[in-house]
Amino acid sequence: MTIEASKSDAVSAKIRLGMVGGGQGAFIGAVHRMAARLDDHYDLVAGALSSTPDKSKVSGAALGLDPDRCYGSFAEMAEKEAARPDGIEAVSIVTPNHVHFAAAKAFLERGIHVICDKPLTSNLDDAHRLKEVADNSKSLFILTHNYTGYPMVRHARELVQTGALGDLRLVQMEYPQDWLAEPVEQTGAKQAVWRTDPAQSGVGGSTGDIGTHAYNLGSFISGLELEELAADVHTFVEGRRLDDNAHVMMRFKGGVKGLLWCSQVAIGNENGLKVRIYGTKAGIEWTQADPNYLWFTKLGEPKQLITRGGAGAGSAASRVTRIPGGHPEGYLEAFATIYSEAAAAIQAARSGVTVDPAVVYPTVDDGVKGVAFVTACIESSRKNGAWVKL
Repeated sequence: MTIEASKSDAVSAKIRLGMVGGGQGAFIGAVHRMAARLDDHYDLVAGALSSTPDKSKVSGAALGLDPDRCYGSFAEMAEKEAARPDGIEAVSIVTPNHVHFAAAKAFLERGIHVICDKPLTSNLDDAHRLKEVADNSKSLFILTHNYTGYPMVRHARELVQTGALGDLRLVQMEYPQDWLAEPVEQTGAKQAVWRTDPAQSGVGGSTGDIGTHAYNLGSFISGLELEELAADVHTFVEGRRLDDNAHVMMRFKGGVKGLLWCSQVAIGNENGLKVRIYGTKAGIEWTQADPNYLWFTKLGEPKQLITRGGAGAGSAASRVTRIPGGHPEGYLEAFATIYSEAAAAIQAARSGVTVDPAVVYPTVDDGVKGVAFVTACIESSRKNGAWVKL
């Protein structure tokens, strides 16, 4: 084998991955593992899969991990993996929100890349502190706003960037669900318990859990910066400690207006994420329930249906499309795109080269904006819907 071949193999070798959280009974941890496996860039080799050491060991065994690399805490994992010659290169943090800051900080400070679930942190102070840590680290920070990985979302963004919509005027975002229409948290359901607990989730309920997704997606496609907002945040279910519905008016830089609705009590909705953006020349509409389709309408012309893998899809969509059009790609593939974009950046860092500019993933800066959005929504609502600057 030549030296050049050895270097190439080292750059393309699978990334040694660890995971914090995501043990037995967790939803999002399993999703992250499937996403990491799909394009075959990672090997999961270590984990602190639960805050309970015994459960972490059992969860690790179920995943086939080496018992010596199933840790009782993320702090132990960060210290010991950083000291190993074959230690993890990246870590997925898939815990409730209040753990994100301390866990991410522990790995970033030891030179380990971080792939973290959203929102960035449970409060804005921690978000700013984590950004400082990430900025001062040589390691990468990737935030898994997974909906940005859909090919048709990438095409929508490309349409905006190329001026196909003209000057933007309106950005409409919504994300309704119904799974918390009753006090599910009182039954002990794990996913509901922590999401409705201010100590674990932060100040936002629906705003933090799904409102941040809608806001991030609208910002990602439009490329706009939010200047101020006015929010009516409400809790409909009696006894619930965090919001379960919010209506938010938004003013973006450049005079663009926005409107966002997020709800977890809208009966009949599952994960009804939708974005509509209108400019002076055209409008676009994308719905997660039909993620392979994007509606594009020029002023005075019939609506056009652009399909993933179809003739109208551009290069931004094509580079994250895996299979021919007509074979549906969905949630897991979009999630996997974030992991593959992260892998491209990590492999570029391995070889000391600049990553391909086509590689796009949410960063710590996007995370700070998301937490600032939630914080501003709560502040505005407490002031009876007053406008709050970000």
